[in-house]
Amino acid sequence: MRVHFIAIGGSAMHNLALALHHKGFAVSGSDDAIFEPSKSRLQNYELLPVEMGWFPDKITSDLDAVILGMHAKIDNPELVKAQEIGLKIYSYPEFLYEQSKEKTRVVIGGSHGKTTITSMILHVLHYHSRTVDYMIGAQLPGLETMVHLTDENDFILLEGDEYLSSPIDRRPKFHLYQPNIALISGIAWDHVNVFPTYENYVEQFETFAESISRGGILVYNEDDAEVKRIAEAAQAPTRKHSYTLPEYSIENGETLLNTPDGPMPISVFGEHNLSNLAGAKWICQHMSIDEDDFYEAIAGFEGAAKRLEKIGETAINIAYKDFAHSPSKVKATTDAVKNQYPNKRLVACLELHTYSSLNAEFIKGYKGALDAAEDAVVFYSPEAVAIKQLETITKEQIASAFDREDLIIYTDPTEFKSYLENTTFNDTVLLLMSSGNYGGLDFSKIQDLL
Repeated sequence: MRVHFIAIGGSAMHNLALALHHKGFAVSGSDDAIFEPSKSRLQNYELLPVEMGWFPDKITSDLDAVILGMHAKIDNPELVKAQEIGLKIYSYPEFLYEQSKEKTRVVIGGSHGKTTITSMILHVLHYHSRTVDYMIGAQLPGLETMVHLTDENDFILLEGDEYLSSPIDRRPKFHLYQPNIALISGIAWDHVNVFPTYENYVEQFETFAESISRGGILVYNEDDAEVKRIAEAAQAPTRKHSYTLPEYSIENGETLLNTPDGPMPISVFGEHNLSNLAGAKWICQHMSIDEDDFYEAIAGFEGAAKRLEKIGETAINIAYKDFAHSPSKVKATTDAVKNQYPNKRLVACLELHTYSSLNAEFIKGYKGALDAAEDAVVFYSPEAVAIKQLETITKEQIASAFDREDLIIYTDPTEFKSYLENTTFNDTVLLLMSSGNYGGLDFSKIQDLL
């Protein structure tokens, strides 16, 4: 099968391209810019475009499919050519569904936690040598790609993103998968550039719950009132299983999970991660992993990349980075780190980087999000606001939104880096929360600052 990717360099797109190449497809692609690690990974398999740009001549009638990435515009010349000659054009999630419609589809949805839950499930399955197809939003240790597709595996595990499918398909990705087994972890308003009201955002999860295939199963977090309401009202699933925060304790900076065989030390911590673990356990049981086998495997799970990932440690100091950007996740992550290390000083640094977090109305939701930290820092780039064509945000607006008089605010990457370099870390936890990199911060150098 011959497939062509329009915007092949994206994180999700290049991983799908690699997965199809490994499956034996003839893969080609274009993009106007490709960055690392996508560039090297495509180059390793001779899939990197020879030159950057869009070339309608690449779109020919002998292509079986064109896969369109979100990065492309609706007037993209390759897309226009594909439409003109009548080629089948798929969005990323549409093509994943086509590759998995004969399999049992397990889809993990939620505003937060979905990458961690999917990672936990994959960790447990691989620990017990259970092979499945998958698509996940983070690179996991031991896995070459974030997408794996075969003809023989019975299950496919999909991280269900609620963002739009493509420039010409404005449906949320997770509406297209039609899961046999689904999970909803939690709901907190996000993607305000696409879903302008909270009600509109919640509606996408209601639709997701009703997209479950006939005879399907819905696993849901009953600690989240909105999720519980949606799950209880859903008509599509035949069976519903709720989960809640499991019992645990913290001793000397180590989290102990209560199990039928007694307290068990685990590497992840924080109530949001423990809730994720409870959801992952239910899904694994529906994939024929019993409870004892789940606990045996999960004890060795150390987390997904950028999800409370330890990036530095000395005898007295520790540094973590986390993908947290929405108000609820920032608060949950900050609280989790403080609860884990109650006797250490916590320096919490948040970069406002996404469309939502740079929205003047949305930032009001951050009130109290960093209160657990002794030192709270917010970084944002006025240039990023301008590039995203958003209304200008002032330092005064941010200070008012967080409602914290001692909040430190930086807009210059050099000044923020100097702050880190000149801070004396003494019995301290440094927490860096962002979906970006603070204007060019090298996370590999953080160890040197501790």
